[in-house]
Amino acid sequence: MKAVIFAGGFGSRLSEETTLKPKPLLEIGGYPILLHIMQMYSNHGVNEFIILVGYKGHLIKEYFLNFMAHMQDITIDLRSGAVNYLDGHRTRPDWHISVIDTGETTMTGGRLKRVKHLLADETHFALTYGDGVSDIDITALEAFHKGHGRIGTVTAVKPPGRFGALELQGSEVSRFIEKPMGDGAYINGGFFIFTPQIFDYLTDDACVFEQEPLQGLARDGQLNAFVHRGFWQCMDTLRDKNYLEALCGQQKAPWMALGAIGQ
Repeated sequence: MKAVIFAGGFGSRLSEETTLKPKPLLEIGGYPILLHIMQMYSNHGVNEFIILVGYKGHLIKEYFLNFMAHMQDITIDLRSGAVNYLDGHRTRPDWHISVIDTGETTMTGGRLKRVKHLLADETHFALTYGDGVSDIDITALEAFHKGHGRIGTVTAVKPPGRFGALELQGSEVSRFIEKPMGDGAYINGGFFIFTPQIFDYLTDDACVFEQEPLQGLARDGQLNAFVHRGFWQCMDTLRDKNYLEALCGQQKAPWMALGAIGQ
């Protein structure tokens, strides 16, 4: 199974960080969040990636062109041009990566449509965003998708609330909950699997994937939900980034339970 990653947005809600680099290259735990996402899939045997870039996409291309230099200490002989990588204990990921420029202003549905030629012969493929991590079981997600036989699978999650909640009896606080789940509604968790029939629902560069394509699949009875009750967190704001950074610093990052980057 190939994994497609949306990585072309402007990241405007993280403008403090994204004026110089695209959001997928923002680091948590010393590595771009994009690498964390790819490692999540690789931990489940998914090692072929199609990264859809737009805003400052050349920086993502340059990152992977110089991947080993980013990951290891090096010695350079300027006279000969020879480069030696010094961290022999680090293994090179067995990844095949395509970085596709899908246009700076193209919407998500349009970005996906532009790589139809790379996916048309697949039985199914994974799709996610370049700004969210989870301890989701990708293997179970794929098995669920194969089992129901419809075009699409979306992961349903209940995000935690931002604030602590109080239960009151009159004016007395009877219970305090640090961070309860939100309003109880499921949301799109951003981890999908589709058959190539999804391309029948995509139109042009202005197509917003989360609107008519997903709504159309739902109307046609072609979209099933895989419910994930474990850890899930997107990186929309600086608060989110700091939270993910803190989890990495405390070595409590649930999405790395099966294997961390560089191991």
